[in-house]
Amino acid sequence: MFASSLLLLLLKTWSYVGCNPTIGDVVVDRYSIPKLCPREVKSGDYVRYHYNVTFQDGKTFDSSYERGAASVGQTGQGRLIAGIDKGILGMCVNEKRKVTVPPHLAYGSLGAGDVVPPDSTLVFDLMLLDMWNKADLVVTETVSSPRDCKRSVKRTDFVRYHFNGTLLDGTPFDSSYNKGQTHDSLVGEGWLIKGMDEGILGMCVGETRNIIIPPFLAYGEKGSGKEIPSQATLVFNVLLADLHNPKDDITVENQVVPESCARKSVAGDYMRYHYNGTFLNGVTFDTSYQRNNTYNTYIGMGYVISGMDKGLQGVCIGERRRVTLPPHMAYGEQGAGKDIPGSAVLVFDIHVIDFHNPKDSVEVHVTHKPEVCNLTSDVDDLIHYHYNCSLLDGTRLFSSSDYDNLQDTVLGADKVIDGLDEGLRGMCVGERRTVIIPPHLGHGEKGATGVPGSAVLRFELELMDLQKGVPEGYLFVWVEDAPLELFQAMDINQNGEVPIEEFGEFIMLQVAEGKGRMKPGMDPDEIIADMFRNQDRNKDGIIVAEELKLKVEEDKERMHEEL
Repeated sequence: MFASSLLLLLLKTWSYVGCNPTIGDVVVDRYSIPKLCPREVKSGDYVRYHYNVTFQDGKTFDSSYERGAASVGQTGQGRLIAGIDKGILGMCVNEKRKVTVPPHLAYGSLGAGDVVPPDSTLVFDLMLLDMWNKADLVVTETVSSPRDCKRSVKRTDFVRYHFNGTLLDGTPFDSSYNKGQTHDSLVGEGWLIKGMDEGILGMCVGETRNIIIPPFLAYGEKGSGKEIPSQATLVFNVLLADLHNPKDDITVENQVVPESCARKSVAGDYMRYHYNGTFLNGVTFDTSYQRNNTYNTYIGMGYVISGMDKGLQGVCIGERRRVTLPPHMAYGEQGAGKDIPGSAVLVFDIHVIDFHNPKDSVEVHVTHKPEVCNLTSDVDDLIHYHYNCSLLDGTRLFSSSDYDNLQDTVLGADKVIDGLDEGLRGMCVGERRTVIIPPHLGHGEKGATGVPGSAVLRFELELMDLQKGVPEGYLFVWVEDAPLELFQAMDINQNGEVPIEEFGEFIMLQVAEGKGRMKPGMDPDEIIADMFRNQDRNKDGIIVAEELKLKVEEDKERMHEEL
């Protein structure tokens, strides 16, 4: 209650006296009075003031200005000459007044050595610089405060703040702004002057506060350097920039978790995420959005600052969260470059785009399967399919609907990325499935045109057509056993010779009856021509029984020759 009343007295009250009173026999001429006078000198107060003293003829015999040091004393205790003790009462800081002191309230009939003759009337030209009382407390006034204050300064906290420091008369003595850096300190541990230790308690980040500290809670009789004189009241305008406690852990808040979360991140995962990095006061120091690239890293393995390493574990793909990192889990006392000062608390607003583990395999989720499924896709098959490709955050990349024709590929022929090739296997015509492909089975760390590096891909697939294939190196395979007398079956007119027309007719008949299969995706006439050339070993345009050999037999003979 007393502190509140004193604050009101010091910072709110106006006192203006427009007359020049006579106090006893002392004549006071208040020739310069400040517009604002929050406090006037009372008996018992300590005062610090400059003066010039003259005789009535105007001759100066003493001056604090010439000595370069203001005079300090306590009123009402007989420590000042009686005329000054009376004449200084009611003065405001920065007020100037002339006080005419008669001999009996000065040095009387004895005078003062060779300097002041007996019975001299003295004229003091005073300027009040400071006043305080031993009963004074630290006075605080909140100038502005943030709307949201989740935490305020307590003892043992570490704070970073900007300040302008002035003496009570407005003379500046120091400023963190001029130095271009905050003042950083523990609170309540003797790192600060006692009055600041007290005055900063309860402040919120973003709050601006005026703190008035009496000399005995500041630098006292010794002062500080040339800027702060002995017995000076100090006035600080403080803006709290940052606050943490050395025992703090990271905090996670503002979480937005997707409804579906099949898996949460763990140490060893590789993650792609966007972030905005700010200080506690909201000032941005970095953002991935401005670079239009995610930040990509392994988590839980020391690749990033420890607080981020911890804050990125246990998240879902698509999750948003705010992670606040104390300095000892960020960049510590040293900071980072020009953008992050030492001992700064960092706030990261994170959006997890995707993550995977280097051990991940392709995930296949069947969303529709036809009731009848006699054939499924496999290596060497020619398939036609629809697809939509996107990132895990839903960003659309490619779609077969962008083209006039269905997408086609021969499985196992290295025509598509490995993960898609795997995901297309075992499908029935008409089947639909979702396939999740980790980057090491997709486009890898480098990505591809339109695909970011290290991106997990989602494919929505529908198999539209399936043509069973043949092994690599083959143009035709038998589905059933080949005829025992193959040449006789091929020599339709039984003349002992098989021209290309007869050869082609035979092959097409086997395909039509389902006994054999040609390589899909090639022109049948080209296949027949290639097969015929392989069998027509003397290149005379006909095949005879001695020339005809199955590829299996040829492979066996080649292996025997190599051995």
